[in-house]
Amino acid sequence: MNFAQSESGTTYAFLNLPYSARSIALGSNFLSINDGDMNLAIENPSLINANMNNEIHLNFVEYFSDINYGSVSYGKRFEKLGTFVASLQFIDYGEFAYAMETGELYGTFSAGDYAASIGWSRALDSTFFIGANLKTLYSSYESYNSFGVAVDVAATYWLANRKLSASIVFRNIGTQIKPYTPNSREPLPFEIQAAFSKELAHLPLRFSLVLSNLQKWDLLYTDVFSQQTAALSGTDVPAEKTGIDKFADNLMRHIIVGAEIKPVKSLSLRLGYNYLKRKEMTIPSRLSTVGFSWGFGIHIYKFQIDYARNAQHLSTSPNYVSISTNLGQF
Repeated sequence: MNFAQSESGTTYAFLNLPYSARSIALGSNFLSINDGDMNLAIENPSLINANMNNEIHLNFVEYFSDINYGSVSYGKRFEKLGTFVASLQFIDYGEFAYAMETGELYGTFSAGDYAASIGWSRALDSTFFIGANLKTLYSSYESYNSFGVAVDVAATYWLANRKLSASIVFRNIGTQIKPYTPNSREPLPFEIQAAFSKELAHLPLRFSLVLSNLQKWDLLYTDVFSQQTAALSGTDVPAEKTGIDKFADNLMRHIIVGAEIKPVKSLSLRLGYNYLKRKEMTIPSRLSTVGFSWGFGIHIYKFQIDYARNAQHLSTSPNYVSISTNLGQF
């Protein structure tokens, strides 16, 4: 998984998985696009607004091997309290076999992660919005289980006349209340992200820029595929970048870019690029599209259907499907 490197030593890593087909098509799990898409508001609660009343969203991801995950979300506006978005997320790791040291099988067990969240937002004025998600977390692996809580806090600055928006989020502020084993409490995968989006004035094209892992500058690691020969020993050792090359490489690992175009009103075409994912998951000797993602969205009758494919690794590219509608239309 592409989040393993930056989240080593933490628990509940599934919290930072992308669920929305639109988000992952643009390369990220966090966007600042303020156009009423409740899937984006689940990831960025400061985007929640009254137009999401009676919206329902279903997401499903065919991940690796027998691993599947998804979510269901619903928005509801209350007269005096504002609009809330409730969401249930799950990841099913499939079924595993118990086996003796001799290889004899004697049963099966399962594993999964689950999160239930509720989000709310408030407009401070016509351009500035704040929001938060409260999440309860449950994880079960065979006979080991864990329970925790977390919050996401976000803010968005939106200039409607310029079709420009910027957001920041502090994700997964929380704790593991019950660890998998006694006295082994682990931290959550805390992350700070910022996002910017701009739609062109005279062309149906929107650009998106995401800055990820802002809480940690150094995302470099030893690249075993990049070798040089030591002069004295004659052995291969990892090559180390220095100066501007090292700075530029580290900077790019924080940057995700995406673009979305609407050739017609009911159709959107999307493309994204994640430099960090490409550096962590690519194999230099093989030409590939690792780090790139693409997708489309189409509006049919009263339903919005989004699809994305994300080149995670040479071995497979997960498929993402999102379906949404407003129950008030029926």
